[in-house]
Amino acid sequence: MDQQTEATTIDTDHHDVGDTFALSRIQIAVLLVSVIVVAISGIAYELIIAAVSSYLIGNGVLQFSLTIGLFMLAMGIGALLSQRIGGDLVAWFIGIEIALSLLGGWSSSILFWAFPGYSLYQPVSWALILSIGTFVGLEIPLLTRILSRASTWRAAIANVLSLDYFGALIGSVAFPLFLLPTLGLFQSALGVALVNVLVAVATLIPFTSVLRTPRRLWFAAIMASCILTAGLLGSNWLQDRAESQLFTSRIIFRQQTPYQRIIITRNERNGRIRLYLDGHLQFAQQDEYRYHEALVHPLMSLPGVPRNVLVLGGGDGLAVRELLKFDSVEQIDLVDIDPAVTQLAKKLGPLRRLNNDAFYDSRVTIHHQDAFNFVRTQRKGTQRWDRVVIDLPDPHDAALAKLYSIEFYKLLAECMSQDGALVCQSSSPLFTRRAFWCVAETMRGAGLQTHSYTIPLASFGPWGFHLAARDSIDPSMLRIDEAKTQYMTDELFASASSFGKDESRVETVANRLFEPTIYLYYLKDLNQP
Repeated sequence: MDQQTEATTIDTDHHDVGDTFALSRIQIAVLLVSVIVVAISGIAYELIIAAVSSYLIGNGVLQFSLTIGLFMLAMGIGALLSQRIGGDLVAWFIGIEIALSLLGGWSSSILFWAFPGYSLYQPVSWALILSIGTFVGLEIPLLTRILSRASTWRAAIANVLSLDYFGALIGSVAFPLFLLPTLGLFQSALGVALVNVLVAVATLIPFTSVLRTPRRLWFAAIMASCILTAGLLGSNWLQDRAESQLFTSRIIFRQQTPYQRIIITRNERNGRIRLYLDGHLQFAQQDEYRYHEALVHPLMSLPGVPRNVLVLGGGDGLAVRELLKFDSVEQIDLVDIDPAVTQLAKKLGPLRRLNNDAFYDSRVTIHHQDAFNFVRTQRKGTQRWDRVVIDLPDPHDAALAKLYSIEFYKLLAECMSQDGALVCQSSSPLFTRRAFWCVAETMRGAGLQTHSYTIPLASFGPWGFHLAARDSIDPSMLRIDEAKTQYMTDELFASASSFGKDESRVETVANRLFEPTIYLYYLKDLNQP
């Protein structure tokens, strides 16, 4: 296209816009900054919705993938629709920015309030994603058309797209590193929305004299800022009310960390507490001793003298409490990625009383690292552990599945002493049957011999564990020290090795680092009617 043709095209577009003014440097600067903010807010809303869905529904990979896919589709729809917009383009941009702020700002609240009516949740979340994505898709072409008044189309497109990509980077980094851990899901959405309104106001100021209906836009911007500010000021109350719908007991502690959402509830009638991580129950005070005794005491009762113990997960300190009952233990290394959990176990009164101040014992060393990376680096050192306790969350997403892989168990085997052994909590042999037996198959694939057992828990139902070692495990050689337990006995452990017909072993394939089959087994088992 030659310069004359290009100029004609631009002039024609100016005529369609209905604008006769030339852009000043201040106006150009404001519009270019707006491009960055549009990109930041768009990616932030996208990540917030995906995070809320992962928290409420689970299956984070699916939720993030679905959100990203629908959002990109909606942006395409918005871009297509933008060609039908004519007249006062700046006014259109400001109006869309205000509408986007209200919709995106209240997105977290809408999703939490929709969740109790579970059948409505997915349609509501999809509608939010498509609406927000369409608004964002409308804005970028509009900004490009406006900015083309100050340069060629070629330069306008290059400038807008480069700033759009740059803003997307800022938004994607800011969400996990700043917004989520410091503001949480509710305040993050409302805070980003206020930035959208600020952009609308910043655009109104230099463009007021050339807009056809500036008063309406000023009124809409002021009203939106008031609504969002009120929401931000009352966000703690809103979040408390919305989140309380998810739990039967009163919430006494809540915290959003870079890794997870921590919730502790207390039953008003009996005072018992429960710990939830990302909405998944980790323990209930009424029967946690059963779980932790079943996790620790059979392992510690195997032949040998366990002196050095490695605990992966267990940031609540309850497994460590049981380990400290054994006089032979000289050192316990606990690895938990989230320092907020271990600090909670050391400072929160009800939890400290429950774990008997386990983390204040001089034999305990806490490492705030990813368990996989910790084990991978330790295998090259001289430290060897006699016992390993794996008290990690269920493999309900692909990130956790790596901690149930052949590669992980092989690394652990290298870190164990010659007669070392490990135990792994392995979910329910009834409710997640294939995932449970996949753990055993995976351990065998790593060259370990296994022994499986299960116990009943009031708060979880039937729950299963796997013992593993290089050599075969003879359960008859175990001797539970019943003076140290409230629940576990030799007789009980012998019966725990028997599985009902609906819990018995099923054929599965081993779980691998790059083939996370256990994660798929787990989700399919939970979703079975």
